[in-house]
Amino acid sequence: MDKKFWLVSLMLVFMFVLAACTDDGNVDEQAEGDNASEEGGQGGDLTIGMTNEPVTMDPHTSNDIPSAQLRTQIFDTLVAQDLDMEIGEGLATEWEQVDDNTWSFTLKEDVTFHNGSDFTAEDVKATIDRLIDPAVGSSVAFMFEMVEEIEVVDDHEVHFHTEYPFAPLLSHLAHNTAGIMSKEVIDEDYQNALDSADSDVSLEDYYEMREEGGDAFDELSEEISENLGQVIAENPDGTNHLKLQERNPGENVVLEKFDEFHGEERNFETVTYRVIPENQARLAELETGGIAVNDSVDAENMQRVREHEDTDIIDQQGLSMTYLAFNYEKEPFDDENVRKAISHAIDRESIINEIQDGRGVLASTHISPSVIGHDESQDEMAYDLDQAREYLEQSDHSDGFDATIWISDDEVNRDIALFMQDRLSEIDINLEIEQYEFGTFLEMAEQGDHDMFMLQWITVTGDPDYGLYPMFHTESQDGSGNRWNYSNPELDEVLEAGRQESDESTREEHYAEAQEILVNDLPITPLYYGELGPGVNTSLVEGVEIDPVGIIRLENVSFPE
Repeated sequence: MDKKFWLVSLMLVFMFVLAACTDDGNVDEQAEGDNASEEGGQGGDLTIGMTNEPVTMDPHTSNDIPSAQLRTQIFDTLVAQDLDMEIGEGLATEWEQVDDNTWSFTLKEDVTFHNGSDFTAEDVKATIDRLIDPAVGSSVAFMFEMVEEIEVVDDHEVHFHTEYPFAPLLSHLAHNTAGIMSKEVIDEDYQNALDSADSDVSLEDYYEMREEGGDAFDELSEEISENLGQVIAENPDGTNHLKLQERNPGENVVLEKFDEFHGEERNFETVTYRVIPENQARLAELETGGIAVNDSVDAENMQRVREHEDTDIIDQQGLSMTYLAFNYEKEPFDDENVRKAISHAIDRESIINEIQDGRGVLASTHISPSVIGHDESQDEMAYDLDQAREYLEQSDHSDGFDATIWISDDEVNRDIALFMQDRLSEIDINLEIEQYEFGTFLEMAEQGDHDMFMLQWITVTGDPDYGLYPMFHTESQDGSGNRWNYSNPELDEVLEAGRQESDESTREEHYAEAQEILVNDLPITPLYYGELGPGVNTSLVEGVEIDPVGIIRLENVSFPE
């Protein structure tokens, strides 16, 4: 079916839902106004257009790429990954595995936080202790749940003691949510939460209670949890090359150069991240110089950007998998025949070719080919309506049913949802589309009340543990990533074995088995693997890079003469 035909025929149905769920009222204002942004990347001031607004500057209370774009510039991690995902120095200059369960890190000296305090091992301990504090309720606590103790040896040496051997520890420490914060701002944040809860417990007593655990601590942590993160979100205190200058919700976030940065000199004074949700508005700003970088060029306009005399695309293979999620415990999606019927009714190849102009790779398993341990022996899910109907006949819903899909306010997501709506109607599944602002969408998806939703998971560490454990382990139903209420004890055992195995070939065997289980169970169905392609105005800026995670890297940015 011609893409334009089904878009026009279905748009009237969709517009009612879209109007109720989104508000694009300030798009034109953002595109046409704001004279300060017209200089784009000139004069040492760099402006980046963002599709979605960052959720928070607090590394521990969200795990989204828009927030990571900024947090990566504000916070340093102990170790860092380069554009090839190789581990290198961060705030640690040396590290070694002392024994199976102990890692030692030697820390960089003469490093200063944005607030002026000196970086020491105490800041590392305070950061990781906060990350795994149940009161914080971090969605990435799973990354360090095996850590039993952070031992401060001296100001510039710290030991990580783990409950069991944990192979991906270094790659987890390079994750943006493990960015090191100053103990001063962490203490301030906890004190604010205690004061807001009218608690008479001192900060020191709270830390002691956290160390000991027990009912009294559990009760107190619940009391203060809703107020944790407020101070850090407003005053993110890192050691990296940029610090927060101002944030205007719904409009922009401005970061400024940190003069006491411990690394090499940067060529820019400020970096402004402007929120411009509409693809055409971002594209127009890129071409006219309103922004120097467009974080996401829609596939339909890739060639236009390449051919424009002042713009180009930065190509990069990604680590993402876009998927359709089912509610594993909810009728009719608790029936594997229904999940398989829907999976076979989705024409993935047409989604890539017709909607994304060929951008993307057909998905066969639940981690991308760029991730260690991807199982190449698995075949792509075939588009086969006859097979889909057979599976539906084997279910208790052979006559079809009504269902709802949630998506975020992105034009490509909208087009894909409309396309799936059309295809599923051919097997008598009537799909209603509901579209929400990105932050609202994430909050709703985490509640587990959906029928279906579409989202992207990025294995940001490049390690299969991060790609599979938080998505599918039973214990990850706590908000880590398993938003579909999936549980399989056999898979749990395989994933636990994979993260504890140090031999790489044996690890890959574990993860091949895990992928086979998931392809059979289909708690979510993979759609395609992503290819990254931000746009850059080459007349305004040079040296912009993007890593496989999708983070726009600014280390080598310079401005044309």
